[in-house]
Amino acid sequence: MAINSEKLYNELINHGINFFTGVPDSLLKNFCGYIEDNVKKTSHIIAANEGNAIAIASGHYLATNKIPLVYMQNSGLGNAINPLLSLCDPDVYSIPMIILIGWRGEPGIKDEPQHVKQGKVQEELLDTLGIPYECISKDEKNIYVKISECVSLAKKESRPVAILARKGTFEKYIIKSKNNSNNTMSREDALDVIIKNVDQKSIMVSTTGKTSREILEIREKRRESHSKDFLTVGSMGHCSSIALGIALSRPEQEVVCIDGDGSLLMHLGSITALVDYKPKNLKYILINNNVHESVGGQRTVASELNIFSIISSISKNDCFQASTIDDLKNLLPDFMVKKELSFLEVNVYPGSRDDLGRPTIKPIENKVNFMKAIEKNAEKS
Repeated sequence: MAINSEKLYNELINHGINFFTGVPDSLLKNFCGYIEDNVKKTSHIIAANEGNAIAIASGHYLATNKIPLVYMQNSGLGNAINPLLSLCDPDVYSIPMIILIGWRGEPGIKDEPQHVKQGKVQEELLDTLGIPYECISKDEKNIYVKISECVSLAKKESRPVAILARKGTFEKYIIKSKNNSNNTMSREDALDVIIKNVDQKSIMVSTTGKTSREILEIREKRRESHSKDFLTVGSMGHCSSIALGIALSRPEQEVVCIDGDGSLLMHLGSITALVDYKPKNLKYILINNNVHESVGGQRTVASELNIFSIISSISKNDCFQASTIDDLKNLLPDFMVKKELSFLEVNVYPGSRDDLGRPTIKPIENKVNFMKAIEKNAEKS
């Protein structure tokens, strides 16, 4: 039987855990949604990335001597490794916390290709990090016993302890605190307009999640090749750096990067490298819907920031902004012909089609086709 998020929350409260931080995950979205709806903002921090969450949780413990809970997808454990080992480890500051991890790519459970390797090494990785852990699932009979043991161990040894949640662990919970957007444009409609205005010789690098899925479907709907699109199905927050590496290595090749607000915020510092090197052949487009769309629709801190002003303040290059389809159609021609690094923020409302498909090509196939397309473009130039 799946775990009720409210019951789990109350159990954690009974153990003195009343502070929550992390990055939303699809396997934990029901629990994360309950926390978002029922915990005051100062006690629930949706962090930019998982390393930030570990540090925030550490600050809470240092100030209160109370154990916090950090939630994340296992793919985000890489972001958390540095503060876990150099801050929280018993050999350093010895800071206790509970880490609730959604186990994507668990061996024997079908999942997307970007999660397979991470899922395969998940338990071995925790062992290597020296982090004790327990696994929970919808069939778990002793879940609260396990949670009690994890909290006791974290307190006794003053160390991080993990709980691995398998697919389907939590009962469905409908989040109430949805983002109320005034935007009139969907992401898919925006992408459709953008792709129409991208030169056929250009290549695109798109962020993880539904953005890349929609780009793939738009291409197939138009019966166009997607060989010039690099769909960054994993590595959240890094598509702008991938695009920068390509743009600097192939200065004759126009590169269009399509990012999302959650991805941008996860590694916001990456933008400074774009501004520092100023590749004239790179166009950066941010699709901003103020939520973590692919993992349950929890808000991002983009809703509290003026990202356009941030980018404008660090860049002397041309910056554009569109909040309607007409705006986007009108400014894209000027944006696309710029012969210098340019930024475009496209404000859209959250949501996607219920029948949105998954990628029909394997990552390695995408990579090979993409590299061939770049090479072919280079031969023609």
